Amino acid sequence: MTSQFPQHFLRDDDLTQAQQADVLRLAIELKAARGAADPVARHPRRPLEGPRTAALLFDKPSTRTRLSFSVGVAELGGFPLVIDAATSQLGRGEPVADTARVLSRQVALITWRTFAQADLEAMAAASDVPVVNALTDLLHPCQILADLQTVAEHRPGGVDALPGTVFAYVGDGNNNMANSYLLGGAVAGMHVRVGTPETHLPDAGVLEDARRAAAATGGSVTVVHDAAEAVAGADVVATDTWVSMGQEAEAASRETPFVPFAVTAELMAGAKPDAGVLHCLPAYRGKEVDAPYLDGPGSWVWDEAENRLHAQKALLVALLEAREGLLRPGA
Repeated sequence: MTSQFPQHFLRDDDLTQAQQADVLRLAIELKAARGAADPVARHPRRPLEGPRTAALLFDKPSTRTRLSFSVGVAELGGFPLVIDAATSQLGRGEPVADTARVLSRQVALITWRTFAQADLEAMAAASDVPVVNALTDLLHPCQILADLQTVAEHRPGGVDALPGTVFAYVGDGNNNMANSYLLGGAVAGMHVRVGTPETHLPDAGVLEDARRAAAATGGSVTVVHDAAEAVAGADVVATDTWVSMGQEAEAASRETPFVPFAVTAELMAGAKPDAGVLHCLPAYRGKEVDAPYLDGPGSWVWDEAENRLHAQKALLVALLEAREGLLRPGA
């Protein structure tokens, strides 16, 4: 790594542009190694060998996050200890700091999929081991690392091609994916456009931080209220469900304003001919995205889902090896 790696990964902009690029390059290397015939060569970095235990905390239901972190910890030589809020004292209101102190005396790292970003930051402040944001209501930074890896794999030039890439996100601008695309994309030096109704704007603080990051990396961030304007000439088009977890009761009223922002053939006609489509899943075909853009040749969605594993493994390697002074130059 080119500068001191952070102790925790709580936000997309915890990494510098160079650190983010190094993590993505390592993720691509780990993905390639996983196909090696030699069992030893399949998993060349095993900082959790022992096994050491990783605590995977879930306050929200999950498929891809639980799967990718569990498999990833195992492939790094560790033991994934999955803890649900319903079966732990956290769910009964134990102070976050108390849980952090107990966990960090027994495990090598903590990941947490929870609600409030402030709670995650409180966990990190009281923890002696790395804490990773596995999703909060504000941000979803591990998902964005996987998305950036996917873009790098599909774009000529790989990771080096991320700066200058035109990345359009259409749909709900007031959710954790939109916020993390703004921050993570800005750190990567991309030109990030969010197309969303005026009633669903990104978090103002995140937007300000993203603009600051973009100014440092040569990227840009733009929020528009016309889907066609957002995707015009885009290299990548991303979307997300219009009804996130916990909003199910509002489904009927939430969907109407987003209909003009659906990823359809008409909308994609304005993007570049080789533009790929991303969706973090779960997806609702015929609503935020038409089926061909999930199942057809323009879909990068399934690579994106797989890359949760590789990107998170690379991140954990960097966090753990940096903590022990073992992180190699260039990750």
